[in-house]
Amino acid sequence: MSSKLIAPLSVATVVSVVGMTIAAIVGVTRNNGGTVVMESNNPSPQNIIINAAATDMATRGPPKATNPCDGAKIQLDNVQCAAAAINGQLNGQSGANVTKGYVGDLDVDVEPIDVPYYQRGLCPVNVHWHEGAEHLSVGEYDEMGTGPTGKAEAHRALAGEVREGFQCRYYDENDEMFTKPYEWKHCVGMKVGQTYEVHWPHSAAGACGTPNQYQTPFYDGVFCNLDMETLVTLTPQQIASAVGVQAQVFTIVNDETYYYPNLMRGMIVDGEKGTDIAYYTGSTTGTSRDNDKCSQYAPITWQVDRKCHKISASSFDQVCADMKSQRDDMSDDLYAHGSRVLVADEYAADNGFRL
Repeated sequence: MSSKLIAPLSVATVVSVVGMTIAAIVGVTRNNGGTVVMESNNPSPQNIIINAAATDMATRGPPKATNPCDGAKIQLDNVQCAAAAINGQLNGQSGANVTKGYVGDLDVDVEPIDVPYYQRGLCPVNVHWHEGAEHLSVGEYDEMGTGPTGKAEAHRALAGEVREGFQCRYYDENDEMFTKPYEWKHCVGMKVGQTYEVHWPHSAAGACGTPNQYQTPFYDGVFCNLDMETLVTLTPQQIASAVGVQAQVFTIVNDETYYYPNLMRGMIVDGEKGTDIAYYTGSTTGTSRDNDKCSQYAPITWQVDRKCHKISASSFDQVCADMKSQRDDMSDDLYAHGSRVLVADEYAADNGFRL
């Protein structure tokens, strides 16, 4: 009587228990399920049958445990922009125009973080992206950009779809890198040829360096170690120095030449990527805000790459797999969120600058 050891192809380890050694391996065959079956003449019942085919190692997370950041979000309702501005209670909003030379009209007395966030003790607590760009960078992602849905001039959401922001100028319907379908395994509703603005919220109050660092919604990560009683004691500058977002805009292509791993960790800084940065203070974004309703989650630092870049679809699919492997459930960020309308000049901070 023989026993069988079954292991996934990617694992080259033969399992034995209590020091038992598999002897006399007499055959190796590949079955239709993609596993290696090794026959052994050792009749010991202590040899284990392993079938890990049902386990996706790429999305396997850490052991279940209490999430100290769950529900940490502090609720701050939107306000009427005009009224808050008149009362001197409005902080700058996002996403704004980040074209080189642009300066907003809202007078603010805070400064953004002008060095990499890790140098100030902030860590990324989430990654998510928006359909099209929420920021505007003329000549890079703007009204003249195109994609699978055409020009982004109206930026209006169709029934049942999220609102689309600005698009980059790379799209070419005659080049298959922008049109060839990609078989998505982890991300949801993504499109080759489409522009997406990726956001990496950072916080000094996150669960940095722990299995609970990444959270959905991102507010839980930002406020993980900060309560309302402490928040109200902080000055606007202290908040802008403790919370920030990196933003980078990409057009997805079906071309592995543009593959970058580990988008979880933050903005890509390589060559011209992540070098032409707009720094300013603003707010959280999303379609619940516009130029009538403004966010009170402000002021926070924004570091926005002014350039648009090509990136492979597989890069996005990999980060979605990484998100699935986090302790917190990040499934609500595996698809693109809608884009906010561009911030009006009167609600954009006047502290934007480039180092």
